Amino acid sequence: MNSFTKILTNTLKHEGLYSNDPDDFGGETYKGISRKRHPSWPGWRLIDSYTPPFSAKFEEKLFHVVKKFYRLKFWDEIMGNKISSFDVAQELFDTAVNMGNHQAIIILQQSLNLLNRNEFLFLDLVEDGVIGPKTLYALEIYLKKDSSENLLLWMNVFQGMHYIKIMKKSPLQEKYARGWAKRIELSKR
Repeated sequence: MNSFTKILTNTLKHEGLYSNDPDDFGGETYKGISRKRHPSWPGWRLIDSYTPPFSAKFEEKLFHVVKKFYRLKFWDEIMGNKISSFDVAQELFDTAVNMGNHQAIIILQQSLNLLNRNEFLFLDLVEDGVIGPKTLYALEIYLKKDSSENLLLWMNVFQGMHYIKIMKKSPLQEKYARGWAKRIELSKR
């Protein structure tokens, strides 16, 4: 239903290239793929065989490995093809890439439940971070009743709250506050 390639391209605009910031909880990353969280990603073998900065030709070679990873680990897991709204699919995917699928889906479920109050469009969702028929049904029912704008706004609010928790837990992470705020702003397409 939605164009994975277009959504991936939008997300990669603010994922950056290669980074090995010792303050970043993710540690060494390439286009948002953390070696700590995804040590068996095939791209690490390519990166280990090459010294940064990477050439355009090398980046092109890596892009195919990156695309496959993001499709399998994020797009397919959040059921992006089953979401009728491009903007919601983009936001959910981007949040999943940045925070993980579980947290992104919780944010979607929290937002849907918040917007369902006093409307009773669907039974409130269990905020379990698992996307399935009930969450997809609730999303589609909501989108028939209202535009995606309110949903995206609340998803961004919950995303911001998550970043605040990270920074309160570890003030060293405050150095990423501007980038995180920009990421939320960019998601308002």
